[in-house]
Amino acid sequence: MNPEKDFAPLTPNIVRALNDKLYEKRKVAALEIEKLVREFVAQNNTVQIKHVIQTLSQEFALSQHPHSRKGGLIGLAACSIALGKDSGLYLKELIEPVLTCFNDADSRLRYYACEALYNIVKVARGAVLPHFNVLFDGLSKLAADPDPNVKSGSELLDRLLKDIVTESNKFDLVGFIPLLRERIYSNNQYARQFIISWILVLESVPDINLLDYLPEILDGLFQILGDNGKEIRKMCEVVLGEFLKEIKKNPSSVKFAEMANILVIHCQTTDDLIQLTAMCWMREFIQLAGRVMLPYSSGILTAVLPCLAYDDRKKSIKEVANVCNQSLMKLVTPEDDEPDEPKPAVQKQAEPNPDDSLAKQEGTASGGPDGSCDSTFSSGIGVFTPAGTERAPVTLHLDGIVQVLNCHLSDMAIGMMTRIAVLKWLYHLYIKTPRKMFRHTDSLFPILLQTLSDESDEVILKDLEVLAEIASSPAGQMDDPGPLDGPDLRVSHSELQVPTPGRAGLLKTPGTKGLECSPSTPTMNSYFYKFMINLLKRFSSERKLLEVRGGFIIRQLCLLLNAENIFHSMADILLREEDLKFASTMVHTLNTILLTSTELFQLRNQLKDLKTPESQNLFCCLYRSWCHSPVTTVSLCFLTQNYRHAYDLIQKFGDLEVTVDFLTEVDKLVQLIECPIFTYLRLQLLDVKNNPYLIKALYGLLMLLPQSSAFQLLSHRLQCVPNPELLQTGDGLKAAPKSQKADSPSIDYAELLQHFERVQKKHLEVRHQRSGRGDHLDRRVVL
Repeated sequence: MNPEKDFAPLTPNIVRALNDKLYEKRKVAALEIEKLVREFVAQNNTVQIKHVIQTLSQEFALSQHPHSRKGGLIGLAACSIALGKDSGLYLKELIEPVLTCFNDADSRLRYYACEALYNIVKVARGAVLPHFNVLFDGLSKLAADPDPNVKSGSELLDRLLKDIVTESNKFDLVGFIPLLRERIYSNNQYARQFIISWILVLESVPDINLLDYLPEILDGLFQILGDNGKEIRKMCEVVLGEFLKEIKKNPSSVKFAEMANILVIHCQTTDDLIQLTAMCWMREFIQLAGRVMLPYSSGILTAVLPCLAYDDRKKSIKEVANVCNQSLMKLVTPEDDEPDEPKPAVQKQAEPNPDDSLAKQEGTASGGPDGSCDSTFSSGIGVFTPAGTERAPVTLHLDGIVQVLNCHLSDMAIGMMTRIAVLKWLYHLYIKTPRKMFRHTDSLFPILLQTLSDESDEVILKDLEVLAEIASSPAGQMDDPGPLDGPDLRVSHSELQVPTPGRAGLLKTPGTKGLECSPSTPTMNSYFYKFMINLLKRFSSERKLLEVRGGFIIRQLCLLLNAENIFHSMADILLREEDLKFASTMVHTLNTILLTSTELFQLRNQLKDLKTPESQNLFCCLYRSWCHSPVTTVSLCFLTQNYRHAYDLIQKFGDLEVTVDFLTEVDKLVQLIECPIFTYLRLQLLDVKNNPYLIKALYGLLMLLPQSSAFQLLSHRLQCVPNPELLQTGDGLKAAPKSQKADSPSIDYAELLQHFERVQKKHLEVRHQRSGRGDHLDRRVVL
């Protein structure tokens, strides 16, 4: 510094002392400056006051010499003290050079800058609020200062500034939010702590409504919640807790839609605390905002569904996610099934904006915690932008929801509880919004059929509920149910009429009378028959599924739908099945279910007497397919009490190829006759006079069997028949007594017998063809 330069009105002694390296001498100079400025204030000499401040700023505080800068700082603080309440008129000139020194390389000088600014702010009080942003910006940098003395000085200044803001009602929150939004993304733990402390202070001031600007800072708060420091995480938890309390108190003023976007992102993070907190917020948002959250359903489901499969290590997250899922499901109502009406452009949901403040998070929000569905939802399903206007009508975006559900159901690695939740959602949507959901049925149908191979019985049960709803919902009725899969299973619609709403349907099979559904039969739509075809096709291609779960699946379907329709349609389809081995296996399965399952009790009673045209028609339909298995056909005749026809069939067995499998089936039928299901048949053996063909049929089975345990079992049973002499053939057997139950006159048993012979001939030809190719084991019995 040039000693000969004129620094008037500062005296040479003041100038010399300000440049001294000793703090005490600089302090004496500051007292002289304070005295000098007080005189100028008394004289109202603003020109000289400005000249003193400018000199201290330019020649000292911004000097290249470190001691001069220290002198300038203490001199500016002295000016502020002297100015008192008038310091507000010169705050810009006083503050700016001090803030510049915050960036000085010398830690002592940074400390003196804090001290000087503290004195300036302490005198000016509320007058510094117009300059709050620059002060906050400077303080946020010093909060992360490596020097403990500087950090301690900045904390004193910080507390003073907080006191001023708390007691004032002139704080410019609108002007401050952009700076807060920028600084909140700092990665420095001290800077984060500084930010959190200020948010907590602002939130506690009654005159400051920070809730209006929560969407601006919520993402940053969740970022800070993931800090490595326990203290910072705890502080952030407190801040978020305070905000959530205020949201619960004033839900009407909360911008739920603008923050749903952010919560969806953080519900998918791998940090347990962030995920739990975000999920708790999501739960409250859904419960408080209600249908306002519906447009964001697909994003919420993307975040929530994977959490439902968490184990006990993340039990809290799983429980909250389950509440979110249930609450969101309740928001979907039948009104969401109304036809979509064109909406003005301003009311349509805005497209994702790459310039949005959350754009930096999009990379982490494209999928669930396990990374699944990333490619599917990168175009805006995982992350949403709020609607273009708060007054836009609430719309359920069903396309996005179905896409999310389809993705999770297709992911075989997803947990069982998630898959169950997905199926519950699909069922719920088909109940509440059937017309809209049936637009997606063709895309959902394959994955629903595939889910039948799931390892969990509970998943299969839920899957069957969805498929049953699709097959029975009136909304699924259409003129053309679409092409059926596989040429071998393609059936003309003229050959099988599916019941239409409002009337009993009529199922017809070629060459037989139509099967009219009973009045109690639930209405089946166009998807019912398609479902039956595809189910049998899946059983055909996946024999293990049929073996392990086939019976279970069919029994449950009989509970969910109408058993008569299921058996009738499957029998009709199997009649056209080209794979005779599969047809035989499937008939065995259906027959076992029909004869043994409690779920089929009503259907067995319907078939037992064949009193109605419907039951007779059903018998004829089943019979034609049951012919794929001779012994199974006999068991059907036993069930329907067609004993004479059963006897006629057994007479034809002499022309069949007797194999080990055939004898095994006879053995099983004998065992079945001893079961409770055929109690009525065994009791009819007491009435020898009226049931001669029943006894003759049983003796026919006995003659077919080798002398095995089954032979002994049936032989012992027949030995219990009274009056065996009445079994002698004679003219009395040519015409049954009037009291004897005769076969139904409306059924053409001769034609059925011819059909049986044609089917068996076809089976024999196929077996011989396989034997000729060398890929068939000859299992015939050599007698």
